[in-house]
Amino acid sequence: MPSVYLWIVLAPLIGSIIAGLFGKVIGRSGAHWVTIIGVGISCLLSLVVFKHHVMDGGAVYNDSVYIWLETEGIKFHIGFLVDNLTAMMMVVVTFVSLMVHIYTIGYMHDDPGYQRFFSYISLFTFSMLMLVMSNNFLQLFFGWEAVGLVSYLLIGFWFKKSTATFANLKAFLINRVGDFGFILGIAAVLMYFGSLDYKTVFENVDKVSGLQMEVIEGVSWSVMTFICIGLFIGAMGKSAQVPLHVWLPDSMEGPTPISALIHAATMVTAGIFMVARMSPLYELSESALLFVMFIGATTALFMGFLGLVQNDIKRVVAYSTLSQLGYMTAALGASAYAAGIFHLMTHAFFKALLFLGAGSVIIAMHHEQDMRKMGGLRKYMPITWITSLIGSLALIGTPFFAGFYSKDSIILAVGNSDLNSWVQSYAYYALLAGVFFTALYSFRMYFMVFHGKERMDEHTRSHLHETPWVVTVPLIALAIPSIFIGAYFVEDMVFGDFFKSAIYVAPAHDVLASLPKDDWLSMVTHAVPFSMPFILALAGVVVAWFFWMKRPDIPAMLEEKFKWLHTLLVEKYYADHLYIKLIAPFGRWLGDKLWRWGDVKIIDGAIVNGSAKTVGFVASKVRNIQTGFLYTYAFTMIVGLVVLIAVFVYGWDKIISTLG
Repeated sequence: MPSVYLWIVLAPLIGSIIAGLFGKVIGRSGAHWVTIIGVGISCLLSLVVFKHHVMDGGAVYNDSVYIWLETEGIKFHIGFLVDNLTAMMMVVVTFVSLMVHIYTIGYMHDDPGYQRFFSYISLFTFSMLMLVMSNNFLQLFFGWEAVGLVSYLLIGFWFKKSTATFANLKAFLINRVGDFGFILGIAAVLMYFGSLDYKTVFENVDKVSGLQMEVIEGVSWSVMTFICIGLFIGAMGKSAQVPLHVWLPDSMEGPTPISALIHAATMVTAGIFMVARMSPLYELSESALLFVMFIGATTALFMGFLGLVQNDIKRVVAYSTLSQLGYMTAALGASAYAAGIFHLMTHAFFKALLFLGAGSVIIAMHHEQDMRKMGGLRKYMPITWITSLIGSLALIGTPFFAGFYSKDSIILAVGNSDLNSWVQSYAYYALLAGVFFTALYSFRMYFMVFHGKERMDEHTRSHLHETPWVVTVPLIALAIPSIFIGAYFVEDMVFGDFFKSAIYVAPAHDVLASLPKDDWLSMVTHAVPFSMPFILALAGVVVAWFFWMKRPDIPAMLEEKFKWLHTLLVEKYYADHLYIKLIAPFGRWLGDKLWRWGDVKIIDGAIVNGSAKTVGFVASKVRNIQTGFLYTYAFTMIVGLVVLIAVFVYGWDKIISTLG
């Protein structure tokens, strides 16, 4: 098995290197074949690993590949931890990535950077696999930064567009803010545990749980709370949680395949996975759990509002991702880690489906992304239409579709959480309200694109047709799990012991254990038509149909009447303005002061130039004793010899006392 794990991560890396360095030699077809074969091998081997660990109950694998560094008795390893949680993540990452690779052949067909793009997305897959398979914080950090680096390259892939270069820089900088907290958390782990190895840290949590530290003088913090919040700030940046969410919608400037890869199965889910992996730490800090729940619920609701005013088809799906990540995060805060990871899995399939469906529409519309210039595409693109409908139904949590089982489990878990705080009530009602708005903006998009009046120009209409098989086959392949995977896994993942020792929940926090042990059919029969999430989702679809199919004048009237609210949403709560007008100028001012005082005055002035001036001054004084006369040097030598003899005969103490 160890060689299998190694090939799972190396196969995409080898494909990426060949496509990147030898792209001109192997050509366009060679680039896509070598990367697809690499990711295909990784996906096939991941399925083998999933069968071994999950289906056959294989033992957990935790071992080092090699020692990267050893200093002062601390060893920093590169190694793999493969358990049920890892095996599930490996399958999701590699399968979605494989579909994206195949889809890219059609989407990027005429792009001059074809080979470069395949190299990047294969490198992205390698980076994410290194992250989810890591058995220590060092490798976790490597994968964490690697997906950030490749996302920077991919968001700004069309680097001649100023908006693309702005977007990738924005993503990079916002994630650096999150990573500052992340690395502080890792540093605290090393400081208090003396190791970065997961197993060592988890086995010694009880020794650290009661310790206190002073972050600010006179203010005592729990060490465990500091570590957990520091790590979660990293997750806020990577998984785009409020207020570090602003980079994710702008990442739409990258090609659609990478939007699907970033939003569905890789970068943005890294934070969710990390918190679940660190459950033995989070279970010892209720303050951290409440903080996680509050941030998640706020993101789920308020990012959903923004989807209502977007007209770019990809941005609607992007804000949907932000909202769904909020649901996952709220589940983590309720200690329902299994439900959060379950939603991560189902969401990966239907969100990749929605993004690739949006990309299929964009191809057919000659790269037009404004939904106000679409409509009536159902009869021209039947496969894209039905698969997009499946993705939308899964997203809003329709019974019998994958999203229903995972999203309803999260809402139930948060509602039944025993955390004694107003945050729990706020989170529950925020998630409930989010169900209505998710259905509203999702079916607003669906109706505007596929139904109603055709609003495109005549030239575009005359060339409308279904996209090629390299686009539609991945849509069909993703539509199947978007329907069935939720029902298949809900009993084991939410109500069973699917994750075993991979996730730890303290008995006092085990909210999933308090939920009724239902199978998938019982969940459906209980939900229809009595549950509040079902009623709210249905209401959202009906309102969307009425507003944008029957009475499109009503949304226009509401927009005019509540112009201040519409402006607030269009401006994204002025979060970008806050960063641009206040936070960025303060950062530049602080950086300028630190540069002028620290670099110019202290380093350059005092240390570098100051030491040079000191040496010059001393040298200018010392050289005055060089007279060039022989008798001066002879006299100096005699005086020196007398002093040495006196010291030798009498000693310093007698000489000093005599002179004194």
